[in-house]
Amino acid sequence: MAQRLLIADDDNEIRELLEFDLSHSGYSVECAKDGEEALQKALTGNYDLILLDVMMPKMNGFDVCKNIRASKREVPILMLTAKGTIIDKTQGFDSGADDYIVKPFDIQEVLLRVRALVRRSPAVKTQAAAQEILKVGDIELFPDTLETEVKGKRIKLTPTEFEILYCLMQHFNNAVTLAILLNEVWGYNSDDDVRMLRVHVGGLRQKIEYNPKIPEYLHTVTNVGYKLTPFGEEND
Repeated sequence: MAQRLLIADDDNEIRELLEFDLSHSGYSVECAKDGEEALQKALTGNYDLILLDVMMPKMNGFDVCKNIRASKREVPILMLTAKGTIIDKTQGFDSGADDYIVKPFDIQEVLLRVRALVRRSPAVKTQAAAQEILKVGDIELFPDTLETEVKGKRIKLTPTEFEILYCLMQHFNNAVTLAILLNEVWGYNSDDDVRMLRVHVGGLRQKIEYNPKIPEYLHTVTNVGYKLTPFGEEND
């Protein structure tokens, strides 16, 4: 069965281009022309990925994204926008987006990111996670609900935060390079997306650390990447 995508964009040319290319890449595609229609479809349909424009009539993409996340739907969301500053990207991630692509974009890059994100959809998640490390030290992962538990406290994660924590747990107590994280979480490695990774790691720290400025679990390894110490360890 083809994976289902929702494309929300008020620009007819962009929407039709995405619909054509994604349909011809084997996806089942539905479209929305404004924010309200996008939210209504997102809350009533079952999608493996949503491509969400930021500037839309009736409701902007950030608000649509926030409402989707408030409904507890875990579908991956790829934001499409004409703005590419780190502030705009941070706003998108804070709204609950998993990835961010700036217009004008190369359709091949969109297809690459769509493939990487669809891997994380609850509807197509691999069963391999059940045989991997899901609990070590103070930290336990729950793939079915995209939650973690740290010292008895249950915490809801975004799909991207879950993937980052999952990756680090597979290599616990060892440094994981930025390149490995980008490849394992997004399915590709681009220096341009290192800042995006750092934003997500910052959000993850806010959730799992008692004091994010003095992390016990998620440590930065200078000039390398990150390391998870699941039994807790304060930085010097």
